[in-house]
Amino acid sequence: MRLPAARPSLFLATLLALVAVGASAAPKDADIYAAAVARPERSAEDRTRDATDHPADVLRLSGIKPGMQVADFLAADGYYSELLSTIVGPKGHVLLLNNPPYDKFVSNAWEKRISDHHLANVEHRTIDMAHLGLTNASLDAIVMVKVYHDLYWVAPEFNWPKIDAPAVLDQLARALKPGGTVLVVDHAAKAGTGSSVAGELHRIDEAFARQQFEAHGFEFVRSSDLLRKPEDARDQLTFKGPMVGKTDRFIYLFRKRR
Repeated sequence: MRLPAARPSLFLATLLALVAVGASAAPKDADIYAAAVARPERSAEDRTRDATDHPADVLRLSGIKPGMQVADFLAADGYYSELLSTIVGPKGHVLLLNNPPYDKFVSNAWEKRISDHHLANVEHRTIDMAHLGLTNASLDAIVMVKVYHDLYWVAPEFNWPKIDAPAVLDQLARALKPGGTVLVVDHAAKAGTGSSVAGELHRIDEAFARQQFEAHGFEFVRSSDLLRKPEDARDQLTFKGPMVGKTDRFIYLFRKRR
């Protein structure tokens, strides 16, 4: 017996329902950020660090997209620069910015990373904190991961001079396009300490950080508890010893005022 032909409207409704089911079944993290982290070319060392930094989740908060012009500020060996390279794609550009002490600290490891992984859209620059040399309104976003506190550190023995932190923030604000963003991740200090333990513990008071950014041309967009560790007493050194990978970290996203 010949069955009657299905009505077009019924066929279309069934097709749309199947598409919706497929979309809902797709992995939540199947996006450009997770894809950047999942690239097989990434090193084993970087993959180990992923467990502590959760880079896909952190960079997803930034809203950085393909085609953007981005700066990775005090990027060290370029761990985040490589991920940003994948995210912004061939039409985007990443500035890997280090001052001379940061270049020395990582023995210019960024150079091998750029060369070995063919990061054609990543440009390294050695910067002077007093004169960053960034073109006005040239950047869509800036990433500052565990480095903001270093603007308040003074260590002549490491060739690290006193930095005019407000002047640096002013320069970063000028370099951003109107509406451009800054993603700040840092180790939290005890409330009320301001920048006083930036050198001793390499931490910064998050309320102080927010106040400083807001005082220098930025508006607060949002924060995240993604890297929070409330068990951290915030009284120990962050980059070596028992607290490595265990610190309470805040994440703030700021936008340049239009």
